[in-house]
Amino acid sequence: MRRLLTVSCLMALLAGCATQPPAPTTAATPTKSVDCQCPEASSKPVPVTARYQPADWSVLPGWPGDRLLENWPALLNSCKRLANRTGWKEICSEAQGINPRDDVTVRGFYERHFQPWRVESSDGSQSGLITGYYEPLLTGSREAKPGSAPIHGVPDDLLTIDMGELYPELKGMRLRGRLDGRKVVPYWSRSDIDAGKAPTAGLALAWADDPIEAFFLQIQGSGRIKLEDGSIIRVGYADQNGHPYKSIGRWLIDQGELKSHEASMQGIQAWARANPLRLKELLDTNPSFVFFRLLANADGGPIGALNVPLTDGGSVAVDPKFVPLGSPIYLATTWPNDSKPLTRLMQAQDTGGAIRGPIRADFFWGYGHDAGQLAGRMKQQGQVWLLWPKALALPGGG
Repeated sequence: MRRLLTVSCLMALLAGCATQPPAPTTAATPTKSVDCQCPEASSKPVPVTARYQPADWSVLPGWPGDRLLENWPALLNSCKRLANRTGWKEICSEAQGINPRDDVTVRGFYERHFQPWRVESSDGSQSGLITGYYEPLLTGSREAKPGSAPIHGVPDDLLTIDMGELYPELKGMRLRGRLDGRKVVPYWSRSDIDAGKAPTAGLALAWADDPIEAFFLQIQGSGRIKLEDGSIIRVGYADQNGHPYKSIGRWLIDQGELKSHEASMQGIQAWARANPLRLKELLDTNPSFVFFRLLANADGGPIGALNVPLTDGGSVAVDPKFVPLGSPIYLATTWPNDSKPLTRLMQAQDTGGAIRGPIRADFFWGYGHDAGQLAGRMKQQGQVWLLWPKALALPGGG
């Protein structure tokens, strides 16, 4: 208990420094601390956990979904990381010999090897928020221009503290910070970084022409930038400053600037371009800041958290506390801004700073303008089934 209280103190002192992957659920927060002055420790709510309910294939809406064969390559990509793991060897070995154009065979493969488990929240919810993301194309340059925004690499003073090395029960929990003398303090916020407080001089990989596009690049986590000479560079997530993500759309709604149905990516971008003098005020409401690295201009989608290329319409970002990366999931939701059913077998291959909770998914739509139109408008309710190998115990002992 003393060790858990110490962790609570550390997390309070470094408030806002937790980044992906998120902290695992370990125990209920103590109601009183006598080991440190941490008033936050007594006010934190009981963390939400997941419940897994066994289901028959026949109850999955629309099974096997609308793109069973097209998304087969996504499973093969997952197997690049899972093939040597217990419980996955036989599955991935057999997958290599499957005829990917035979829907009966592919469907039978899943039904033979996997058990569907409906993912529910411990608060009783059976549905959750389903959003979308994509790989954008920005215009930019190698040098700064008036009004441009830097796409920064990782600063040298950004510290990563792996909590699992000290406390095994917090495996996967990382904090971000920096040294101030001999103390570790939270890393600089977005407004601090933009003000030049972080040592980012010379770290810009490129400069985006449009600051609001640069902001949404951080939300998407990867993208391409077309430079003035016509060449294209590709960038991907490298690290983050550790501050919690806060929705600028929610801020605009709370300020009465936008209605709820207007707060899509396109609506926010339109407001920003119509209010350039308030752009900094808007962006500073989200203290989170993402740093990037250059990626090879290879074919296929961007590299996700599973370290495999994402598949357009076949990959999904999840909270790995509840849905292990590499797992197939079955998603039942609706098309963006529509009531038309969208039921699809997908692969959990990515994570995101705003993707938190058992029933929370971010649908990867692909690259370019059309994908962006769908991703920017997607804010649906949906249900998730984890398809878990029959030979393995459920994640987290569920």
